Amino acid sequence: MLEDQPIRFIKHSSTFKGLVLVLIFVSLISCDTIGYYSQAARGQLAIVFAREDIQHLLTQQNLAPLLRQNFDTVLSIRNFAEHELGLPANENYLTYVDVERAHVVWNVFAAPEFSTNPLDWCYPIAGCVAYRGYFSEQAAENFANKLRGQGFDVYTGGVDAYSTLGWFDDSLLSTVLSRAPYQLAGLIFHELSHQIVYLPGDTTFNESFATAVEREGLRRWLLVNNEPEKMVIAEIDRGRQQDFVELITRFRDEFDSLYQEDLCAVMMRSKKQQLQVELLSEYKKLKQQWDGYAGYDGWFSRPLNNAQLSTVSSYNDLVPFFLELLQASNGDLNKFYEEVSKLAELEKSELDEVTADYR
Repeated sequence: MLEDQPIRFIKHSSTFKGLVLVLIFVSLISCDTIGYYSQAARGQLAIVFAREDIQHLLTQQNLAPLLRQNFDTVLSIRNFAEHELGLPANENYLTYVDVERAHVVWNVFAAPEFSTNPLDWCYPIAGCVAYRGYFSEQAAENFANKLRGQGFDVYTGGVDAYSTLGWFDDSLLSTVLSRAPYQLAGLIFHELSHQIVYLPGDTTFNESFATAVEREGLRRWLLVNNEPEKMVIAEIDRGRQQDFVELITRFRDEFDSLYQEDLCAVMMRSKKQQLQVELLSEYKKLKQQWDGYAGYDGWFSRPLNNAQLSTVSSYNDLVPFFLELLQASNGDLNKFYEEVSKLAELEKSELDEVTADYR
């Protein structure tokens, strides 16, 4: 935290929304469910009450130079997002929160031992998604261990930022400040896009749309700022990410094929383990193509189970579809947003038919 006593900010509207959320949570029947939603409400409200106004912080002479630089960068990014990308900046990213931990949230994913289809959990507002989030790492691990005890493959991953979908004014969090400016820009464009269109229960649609906006927004931001060298770096990052996604998707399909075979559990586990070893081997070859880039080493240090595999493709499957839709809109972002909003209004069967070639 900063040395000076921080000024706390919270709007009456945010307080009201917080109380509404709490009432929703405690009205649910299951004691376990009440406990889960209570920690979520406490975690979110703790962030709301810890907000510090960035403009005020910038007036403090003892503000660390790196923080000052990051704050200036974020204010510039949100201005660009609002006026050049048509994203709803509103009061978002005008405040800062030091969460005093490595990640703001830890998400728990789970899948059956012999299936890459993840479990879903359903929530008010967000709909059904393939993870359960905790503001405490220990709480996430406790839930993960419970699922492991039930025989599920489990994966727990830290999250550095998220969108509250307009329920609160999202803050800049300390968990993202180690990122380069162009990475901060991509993150803010991504999170703000969720406030334009969000289809409850369809993670693939939501995250693919946000990723498409992130990519196009970042391209335009770097172009305006005349940073060709950063554009090259961003393209290299994107290429590596695409290689990673394609690798995981290919092996996910191989796991799916394996699980369709008529094998006993012992033989199935043996073949599953063999595929996991092959996946790790393929990643090592990919690293050689990347000149030793180790950005995904942490991900591959895990067991590479079904839950972990399920976290990758669902966030990216429809990105090509949305980029093609943007191109069909002649690069007009407002027209693009309108077309995506129309898609979100379709019945699920209709939307699935429209996007069938990409899922």
